Amino acid sequence: MENTVELEIPDDLHGKRADAAISKLLPDVSRSAIAEAIEAGRATADGKVIARPSQKVAAGERIEISIADEGVLEAKPEDIPLDIVYEDSDIAVINKPAGLVVHPGAGVPDGTLMNGLLFRYPQAKDLPRAGIVHRIDKDTSGLMVVALSPRSQIRLSRAIAKHRVVREYEAIACGLLTAGGTIEGEIGRDPTNRTRMAVVPDGMGREAVTHYRVMERFRDHTLVRVRLETGRTHQIRVHMASIGHPLLGDPVYGYGLRLLKGASEEFTAALRAFRRQALHAARLSFDHPITGEALDFSAPLPSDMLSLIEALRKDRDEHAEDGGAL
Repeated sequence: MENTVELEIPDDLHGKRADAAISKLLPDVSRSAIAEAIEAGRATADGKVIARPSQKVAAGERIEISIADEGVLEAKPEDIPLDIVYEDSDIAVINKPAGLVVHPGAGVPDGTLMNGLLFRYPQAKDLPRAGIVHRIDKDTSGLMVVALSPRSQIRLSRAIAKHRVVREYEAIACGLLTAGGTIEGEIGRDPTNRTRMAVVPDGMGREAVTHYRVMERFRDHTLVRVRLETGRTHQIRVHMASIGHPLLGDPVYGYGLRLLKGASEEFTAALRAFRRQALHAARLSFDHPITGEALDFSAPLPSDMLSLIEALRKDRDEHAEDGGAL
């Protein structure tokens, strides 16, 4: 099955390659799928077939492209409990628990959010990736919006590409941050370890911008509020690690447990027991893709992060008299 999408090239993509421009406007569709559609003659610009993926596009051109569903039908509906924050005929907002994979992949054929979506919303079988327009990592908790109609999926994808969807996270970073800031650095595959992402030299990855501000400091950790301007794979985890403050518990980008001077056995055990990156998608704000209504959703921190923060506070308070020595 194919999904036909209509787009208009904005001014900032004038003169770009067709595959690159369309990829920017449809961030949840792989560039290889877009290139395949162009090469198969399933893409037009102002009614004329786009000859090749490298053909340049012009501002104002109307693009029509038919994209294969990229294996959506391989996923089977499963009755997986979903925490639905909001739903109507066009969208659903879900509070994803840590540990739930978003869609099937290598080694994870089922038991994913996508399988649950196909069960709860049968119409999702006709949408690319069952309406999923953005993702959060398996061990990250929090809010996601999914599309339930073709028109809402197109418009949500455009809104994300144009940075019109506000995504804010709460995270616990290792080390003490004195102030907030902005991290800018292209993200791509780590050239020394292809299973990881990394900040790479300009031109070698995709633009990524992360804003953060300090919410609370502990003895050797900092609670931060993070806002994504872009949405690259592992962006927050990679960017925070790049400035020397990886997320607590991150098994890929972290530097392991640092024992604190004078820490109680109870506190050390709490740190050891937290085995995922301390990251939660706390807020999601956007205009409804069909009605235009301004929507703003928040999800409270899950119990494991709340317990961890309480342990961090207790440790800090126990060492207040000695200046919070590490």
